[in-house]
Amino acid sequence: MRKYVEDRWHIRDADGSRKRSTRHGVGMQFRARYFDEAGKEHAKHFKLKRDAQRWLDEVTTSVVSGQYVDPNASRLTFRAYADIWLAAQVHRDATAALYRGHLERHAYPTLGDRALGTILRTTVQGWVKSLTVDDPKTKRKALSPATIGVVYTVVASVFRAAVRDRKLASTPCDGISLPDVSKARVQPLTTAQVELLAEHVPAELRTLVILAAGTGVRQGEALGLTRDRIRLLGKNPAVTIDRQLVTKSKGETAFAPPKTAASVRTVPLPHVVVAALNDHLARFDVGDGELLFTLNGKGITRQRFGHLWRPAAQAAGLTDATGTGMHALRHYYASLLIRYGESVKTVQGRLGHKSATETLDTYGHMWADSDDRTREAVDSVLGAPADPVRTADSQG
Repeated sequence: MRKYVEDRWHIRDADGSRKRSTRHGVGMQFRARYFDEAGKEHAKHFKLKRDAQRWLDEVTTSVVSGQYVDPNASRLTFRAYADIWLAAQVHRDATAALYRGHLERHAYPTLGDRALGTILRTTVQGWVKSLTVDDPKTKRKALSPATIGVVYTVVASVFRAAVRDRKLASTPCDGISLPDVSKARVQPLTTAQVELLAEHVPAELRTLVILAAGTGVRQGEALGLTRDRIRLLGKNPAVTIDRQLVTKSKGETAFAPPKTAASVRTVPLPHVVVAALNDHLARFDVGDGELLFTLNGKGITRQRFGHLWRPAAQAAGLTDATGTGMHALRHYYASLLIRYGESVKTVQGRLGHKSATETLDTYGHMWADSDDRTREAVDSVLGAPADPVRTADSQG
């Protein structure tokens, strides 16, 4: 790295003698200069030569230690850098759209036009707090603690990347307090509610309700099922889950990998689901390799499905406690498995959870309480009548 300290108040004659320059007495006397790896010049002026040299030494140390940050980089706005960061991520289309929506709706209005270097920890903490209350100016409603956590995670990821790219020396997302997330216990639907859902959705989707309630498949997994993914004959009818249907731009749909690697699974089909599927295949003439569930011959987008689902959910009395989306059928399926004694590992596998911890965090309260078994175990030993022979031996 090339670096210099120049005396701007003096120059050297051809004979080497030192004399005053035309700048003598104007501004700071010493200018410290260095050129970074890209050949770009950086300069700063000082009154004393030792201060100029100290600054250059600090820059040299930061370069050697890998902590160097371009002084001009922090002038880049949060919006400009976040757009660059988002475009570089290997995200699924749905995830990229979700992140962009969070940034544009919740982060850019406050942080977007600010230079990276001007955003402090208190700036971020104040922004987080603002998301917890209604904003009458923009008519934005307060976000739930869970949503705030997701939005903050995206913003924090942007700042971490800025540090790695040496746009910032450190991230302002350090020690930020987030609102507590109170996770409500899942309340499964009743069988009567499942039947009401099947009655009130369009005829093309009635079997989808039975399928989801009887297998626990996710919405995208169900909508992405084709005829070749189900096995209805033989002793072990089953459905293979190895992809999902996602919504692309302009209302188009496409196949995509499932949510996680653990989501790839084979789920046994109960007889009631087999019967419903056979009826559906015959009624709607689904050919080999074709989607099971369509509207007007096309794959169903998330937006279209939501439009059709909401009236049925209202008619069936779905609430925030049960969940108002199709995911409520997944909870119903899990509750049936647990009620009939399936283990945590079995429920995990059927649902395609990444870990047993995820299963227990969601459904742990549904497993039978072991208080009675605990009492019986202790009472069977400590509460048993004393053995008179052993008692006499112990006294003698």
